[in-house]
Amino acid sequence: MSDFWQGKRVFLTGHTGFKGSWMALWLSQMGAQVTGYALPPDTELALFDQLDIANRISSQFGDINSYEALLSALDEAKPDFVFHLAAQSLVLRGYSDTLTTWQTNVMGTANLFEALRVLKRPATVVAVTTDKVYRNTEAHHAFVEDDPLGGIDPYSASKAGTELVVNSYRSVLLQEKLPIRVASARAGNVIGGGDWCENRLVPDIARALIANEPLLTRNPQAVRPWQHVLEPLAGYMQLAELLHGDPQFADAYNFGPDITDNRTVQDVIVESLKSWPGTYAPTDNSDMPHEANLLMLNIEKAKAKLGWAPRWNFETAVAKTMQWYRQTHEGADPVELSLAQIAEFTRS
Repeated sequence: MSDFWQGKRVFLTGHTGFKGSWMALWLSQMGAQVTGYALPPDTELALFDQLDIANRISSQFGDINSYEALLSALDEAKPDFVFHLAAQSLVLRGYSDTLTTWQTNVMGTANLFEALRVLKRPATVVAVTTDKVYRNTEAHHAFVEDDPLGGIDPYSASKAGTELVVNSYRSVLLQEKLPIRVASARAGNVIGGGDWCENRLVPDIARALIANEPLLTRNPQAVRPWQHVLEPLAGYMQLAELLHGDPQFADAYNFGPDITDNRTVQDVIVESLKSWPGTYAPTDNSDMPHEANLLMLNIEKAKAKLGWAPRWNFETAVAKTMQWYRQTHEGADPVELSLAQIAEFTRS
């Protein structure tokens, strides 16, 4: 995969976020010419800064809700590939900032595709959504890509809306015979070093351990498809490479763990404490907004069509994640540690 990306022009939205920072580091390390477009990091401590992404790629602070600015950035970058990661990506913030969530996740995505449509340049596009796009009745069912889209909370519903935008523009671009190929990627619950977002399990664990405080957690029995951040990123790049060569891959794909690695929140905590000892206590979540208790993805399509498969199991993913937090807290260089984990992942 690394040879393929040498010299490729890549436009990466959301490069200041957790996943975007990992992807910017990986792509730049493989020799891609990356242009990032995103708002500045919204956390005091940010992986974007820890990995010095601003000096590794061409970084531009901008809002995907600003159509003219986005159009100008795309016109200047002239990308061969577009990875669309920019989003309002927090379930609880979707309740407190609902209009912005809809605006960013739906209209921001429409802005991106309309800009590409206007520019008419050849491009391969992977739009990243989430496992939460599916209408979740919490039956014991691992979602396949053809399952109905839905979402009760604003974040999940808005990301289902993102998928509708992607699918519509895919059809429009095809009808207009424009040389733009489009796929969407639905990833599970991603963990890994350097996530500092609020109200996310692993960052909350890391902050508590750093402060030597008990872990307080909501929904300890909630089941999620946990995976290390490098798993879906490898999937996005593999999908883009295949789609670049063949339009038959213009479709939606789930990227998640094997079914046996769908685990509870409590499992993540217990496994985390093996790498970094501490204490935890469940909290009362009776007054919390709705979040699904059961969510699983079926990844057979990505395995069969793309030849993609998870490399690290649940235990390894959690161990690598907590090692990153603990070792950087103890003085390890975040860049060196992240590059070492990428190298280890690609060898596995």
